[in-house]
Amino acid sequence: MSKLRIGIFFGGPSREREISFKGGKTAFEHLDKALFEAIPIFVDSLGNFIQIDTELMYEASIRDFFPSKNLNRGYSVYIESLGKLSESQLYKLIHKIGKQVKPTELTDLIDFAFVVMHGPQCEDGAIQGLLEWIGVPYMGPGIIGSAVGIDKGLQNRLMALATGQYKRTAKISREEWEQADKKTFFNDLCDRIGFPVVVKAPHQGSSIGVAIVRKKSVDEFSKAVQQCFFEMSITQKEWGKLTDRQKKNIAQKIANLDEGIGFPLVLNENQTLINHPADLIITLNSFLISHEEATLASTQGEDHIIFEEFIDGREFSCGVIQDDDGTAIALPPTEIYVEAGGEFDFKSKYVLNTTRKRIPIETSNDNLKKVHESLLKVFNTLGFNVVTRIDGFLTPDNRIILHDPNTIPGMSPASLIFKQMAEVGLNITQSITYFIRQSVRERIRSGKNIYQLRQLLARLDKTIADSNESKIHKVAIIFGENNEEYLTAKNKFIEFASGSVAFKPVLVCAAQNGDFYKIPANLISKDNFQDFGLALSTPKHPFLLECIDKAKPITKRFSGEEFDWQVKKWNEVDLAENAAYIFDCASQTMTEL
Repeated sequence: MSKLRIGIFFGGPSREREISFKGGKTAFEHLDKALFEAIPIFVDSLGNFIQIDTELMYEASIRDFFPSKNLNRGYSVYIESLGKLSESQLYKLIHKIGKQVKPTELTDLIDFAFVVMHGPQCEDGAIQGLLEWIGVPYMGPGIIGSAVGIDKGLQNRLMALATGQYKRTAKISREEWEQADKKTFFNDLCDRIGFPVVVKAPHQGSSIGVAIVRKKSVDEFSKAVQQCFFEMSITQKEWGKLTDRQKKNIAQKIANLDEGIGFPLVLNENQTLINHPADLIITLNSFLISHEEATLASTQGEDHIIFEEFIDGREFSCGVIQDDDGTAIALPPTEIYVEAGGEFDFKSKYVLNTTRKRIPIETSNDNLKKVHESLLKVFNTLGFNVVTRIDGFLTPDNRIILHDPNTIPGMSPASLIFKQMAEVGLNITQSITYFIRQSVRERIRSGKNIYQLRQLLARLDKTIADSNESKIHKVAIIFGENNEEYLTAKNKFIEFASGSVAFKPVLVCAAQNGDFYKIPANLISKDNFQDFGLALSTPKHPFLLECIDKAKPITKRFSGEEFDWQVKKWNEVDLAENAAYIFDCASQTMTEL
């Protein structure tokens, strides 16, 4: 039986396109090669579908391969900064990296769309609707759940109905903000929802467009509002003090979507459209001769923003998945905390790596059960399915306040969803197979293309079952008590788990005292040997055991066996009985027993 062709869709027009690229790489590298054929499909920021050359999946950034660097005028930009292109210009750019695919051609190219795109047009039901129209099943929740998952204001109202939670909120449109007396509005807002104030762009993810105003300053508040509208102001005095190099650095920073408002943008009320950083400098040099201030606004900004009360409590994030019959199962919730003096924002998550995590939340078993109860109410009420990651707070008085459901969670190897699925016994490769299989099952429930989808599901189930039976050659990956060998074991585990050859990796730690220990697969998800050692020495939390038990049917279907979470001491006889091959991480050699 031929392998299912999995189109891995990444990129898109949103500000989270680089996070999407990381997720696309993960799916490409970890996809089970024994079951599937990976077909990478880059969606550029203009909406073109491009089947790219596979070697480009190993580039560091989208801007490293698209658009062509010789057109960038000394900056790192996305294709929208090149302005309006002719058909022939666009054709040449696309065919340097692959070939363009029209949506109607996708049915001949792929069997399933693994969508790892975030934000507006990618996670809001738009691409999901397109794929349903042309008859391609796709990963994640359907159109309704996706539409809810992108709208923070709607989420707040629906979650309050589902759980009874209460959170003080307010909103303001761009027009209202422009006309408002800023000081009066800020003081009234603090009276209504309290202080500090959380400011949010309502349709963004990955902590983009989020600011916390901790100082009672109208200037600080106004900057936060501008940030979430994706606007910025530059005064004549400020611009005049800058060197040419400093101006170029500012223009480049604006083009960087993780810290700037992005291009194209418009200047002040005359709505001059500016596509490129170099053109921005030329325009500001001229404009600020006769104007005291320039206001720049992204063409992809927000029409309104929302304000929320600041919740003091333990911050957590938790994925919810489903059994075959649609029953929702909450994964172990991860507590997220930041080193002293930091904030949980885009930079701490993706750049500085200063966030810390513990599974489960450090609280009572009763509170953990309350967290799960609230999560399941939201998942089942708001139209979610397949997988959704939901964030929240556990307050000092033990209230659960949920926010920001994420219907396409981040999928880098270090993402929370994979760490939580590892805790119930599914490695990244098996988790991706779950996402594909359960998505097909949920598309059947939509009542569209039932016959074809049932055939696809039957084919997929047979392929999974046959693969589990065929993986009889176990490889013991032996690593010592040091970070270098642990990371080698981590990479080899991925290679064997996702490889086209039917190997099954078994982790074995060679202790310094000469003993061998068989290690459960979830511990290889730790970031480093220090975290691994800490997890190894910590007794299994009873709540984690409950989560493992509830997820047993899912774990067995996708791994072929029940999850054995216990560390077991082995001798050389045990090793020979339980492995056909040994990969030694110290020498990086493989031998047959």
